[in-house]
Amino acid sequence: MKKVYKAHILFTKEKDHFEVFENGYIAVEDGIILGVSTNLTELDCEGVEVVDFGDKLLIPAMNDMHVHAPQVHNQGVAMDLELLPWLQNYTFPEEAKYADVEYAERMYRRFLHTQWLFGTMRSVAFGTVHTESTRRLMQLYQEAGMGAMVGKVAMNRNCPEALCEDVDAAVEGNEKLIAEFNYQPSPNTHHPSPLVRPIITPRFVPSCTPELLKACGELAQKYQLPVQSHLSENTSEIAWVAELEPESKSYGDAYNRYGLFGQTPTIMAHCVWTRGHELELMKHNGVMVAHCPTSNFNLSSGMAPIRSLLDEGVRIGLGSDISGGHDLNMFRMLVYAIQVSKMHYQQDHSKAFLTLPETFWIATKSAGSFFGKVGSFEPGYEFDALVIDDSVLYPSEYSLLHRLERFIYVGDDRQIVHRFCRGQEVPEPKVF
Repeated sequence: MKKVYKAHILFTKEKDHFEVFENGYIAVEDGIILGVSTNLTELDCEGVEVVDFGDKLLIPAMNDMHVHAPQVHNQGVAMDLELLPWLQNYTFPEEAKYADVEYAERMYRRFLHTQWLFGTMRSVAFGTVHTESTRRLMQLYQEAGMGAMVGKVAMNRNCPEALCEDVDAAVEGNEKLIAEFNYQPSPNTHHPSPLVRPIITPRFVPSCTPELLKACGELAQKYQLPVQSHLSENTSEIAWVAELEPESKSYGDAYNRYGLFGQTPTIMAHCVWTRGHELELMKHNGVMVAHCPTSNFNLSSGMAPIRSLLDEGVRIGLGSDISGGHDLNMFRMLVYAIQVSKMHYQQDHSKAFLTLPETFWIATKSAGSFFGKVGSFEPGYEFDALVIDDSVLYPSEYSLLHRLERFIYVGDDRQIVHRFCRGQEVPEPKVF
């Protein structure tokens, strides 16, 4: 079924500039974009009802490429600690509570509702080691109509006993979720994958024995599933990995040796200290970086060199990383990413700081590529979109680009009046 929407349409086909269609039209059929134009007749949609959003902005929806769903209760807590003590003293105890599925559902409903408020329609999310609670998170995403890759976390060392799971149990739990959620669509469908899928999720090398890492790599290969984990976030962590994996040439190589570094689509969070061999391996294997600026600052990890990684051709998305990060609003991540790059610029003027079009492109089209054709308004892309009513924010003389910029910097969820994922409008999810 065809639908046509009219609004001021803005998106980033290329990373260096916005495409702007003032009073434009976008044609959608079965969730897939047919075309965008300022001339309705060019879209071959005669007789199709036009949904007119008037003077509002229509933009691609947000993608959160690294988020710990079970940490929602810990947002803004213990921000005076570095990564490793923060994990041991706050994060692991909270995640242990997710053995209780009822507690998990209550927290996960709050989490999804907040993502919905801020216009995040796709996520790459960590669950916990608990199979049933992770299943419930995936079901809640399905019920909400929001896209996600959700990982049952694998960990069996250097963690509390309540979160330690042996290799056989980890494989069995993952295979239960894979059997339920990794179904294949019918051959005549437009969509290559379901909206909600499993993703293989070793927490990070220090929490996984070689046997568990090997099992995770075998699961990814057997079922052709994507992989997510953490990489080179903190200097103490990197030194620890070097002790645990002395045969590896770099932290990234430790994953690579077990088939967890681009052998299937892979996203690694942080990469603050990625250099040399690790960077070359990442480029060669097509590994995506999830840049998490607030988490990197809060946990004293450092400033990821995103301009350098972008110039090297590395694929990049943005992540909130709650609760290392304190904010689920992905529009704020655009702002923080620009600010981090400006700090790098102060240290090295040869590296220009990120511009708004570049960062918007990272958050939408670049990040969305991990899900398929997502994050742009080009023909053939899935219609993930937000309608922004910024009338309370702007004087009438502002350009459309300045209106979008102002919303990104000072707007909030109250200006997002419609949310779409794969062509379906997403209603407000229930909260307990």
